[in-house]
Amino acid sequence: MKRILSILAAVAISSLFVAAQAVKSDTSKDSAPTTEIRKVAAPQTSAIDGQANYKAYCAACHGVSGKGDGPAASALKVPPTDLTRLAANAGGKFPTMHVETMIRNADNPSHGSKDMPIWGPVFRSLSSGNQAQVELRVSNLTKYIEALQAH
Repeated sequence: MKRILSILAAVAISSLFVAAQAVKSDTSKDSAPTTEIRKVAAPQTSAIDGQANYKAYCAACHGVSGKGDGPAASALKVPPTDLTRLAANAGGKFPTMHVETMIRNADNPSHGSKDMPIWGPVFRSLSSGNQAQVELRVSNLTKYIEALQAH
């Protein structure tokens, strides 16, 4: 089981680098280089591993440390949220339900910019429609983000 999880983690981390590759384009002398994001299929990760899910689906924009400094961040119109400050910005209590809603909900007006993917449908697809697995993935990802909070 550990070997399977290790392999899944390695695949997820490798996929992160593919998904997060920012491509420089329009490098003429008269303009600053622009960056674009290559969109790739979401890699399969274990629903029980919040850290692997974070690395596979969040770190490209939010950064490995969660500070919003991922390799794809400069290509976004709106800078990614510093996930290490969520509790501090919510009066010292981590906003668990808000984070879970942000991850899964396509219809939430507070979701943020359209640059952030709506993960609910992606997670349903990865879980072959198994809603319990989707909820487990969202819960474990949220717990991992909670563990990133600055103290």
